[in-house]
Amino acid sequence: QVQLVESGGGLVQPGGSLRLSCAASGSIFRIYAMYWYRQAPGKQRVLVAAMSDGVSTNYADSVKGRFTISGDNAKNTVYLQMNSLKPEDTAVYYCNAAISSPSSGPRDYWGQGTQVTVSS
Repeated sequence: QVQLVESGGGLVQPGGSLRLSCAASGSIFRIYAMYWYRQAPGKQRVLVAAMSDGVSTNYADSVKGRFTISGDNAKNTVYLQMNSLKPEDTAVYYCNAAISSPSSGPRDYWGQGTQVTVSS
């Protein structure tokens, strides 16, 4: 089994910064891609940032220039550095990953989510 555990959420003032972490553990053979999604109250879950094969990155237009996704392959961890935060960034942030184990092909895994609140 594979687990994803997020950390780093919290309350921050507009213009502030937070760094989220997502650590994958368990029976991991290969991590194909890792993603950050967010879900605001009453809205659908949307993709915020993606990292493929530890190199290629993509961002939602709403966060380009403010958020940066990065990874530490040795720790099986992906980070989301969030700068210049706005109230509209308030949401539960979820980590998602496509991971294969020694006994199976790629499967989709989700973390439990971490709350980010941007408010003065």
